[in-house]
Amino acid sequence: MSMVFCSGCAKEIHSTAAACPQCGAPQLNKQAFTAPNAGAQGNPYIEVLKKYAVFNGRASRREYWMFILINLGISIAFIVLDALLQTPGIFSNIYSLAVFLPGLAAAIRRMHDTDRSGWWILLPIVNIVFLAQDSQPGVNRFGPNPKGIN
Repeated sequence: MSMVFCSGCAKEIHSTAAACPQCGAPQLNKQAFTAPNAGAQGNPYIEVLKKYAVFNGRASRREYWMFILINLGISIAFIVLDALLQTPGIFSNIYSLAVFLPGLAAAIRRMHDTDRSGWWILLPIVNIVFLAQDSQPGVNRFGPNPKGIN
């Protein structure tokens, strides 16, 4: 089951759809609208920031955990900078505020990747187990597999 983008509204639809269920546009050349960047291996930190407040779709385990790791390193650097400049956490707090929303969005997309609702993020211990699980293979109710594997 592969997903393609509608030629009319650019929403993801099933590749066998004759018309888009959202806008009704007939689908002529399905091969030209296949999902771009399936399994993209760019910088995960930048990829998460590009999707700053995108709460739909899926995020791979690599994308989420590399973002967390890089984010932790940058946070430690800002804490050290605040200590050196003797500022009361100004830089580290501004950075934390700036990356809060993309971090939350990435966590919700990660839950979607394991075929769970983003509301699971609110449960403290259970969410870590779900965040560490592998992707659900193929397409689920939240979209195609971010690894590009069907």
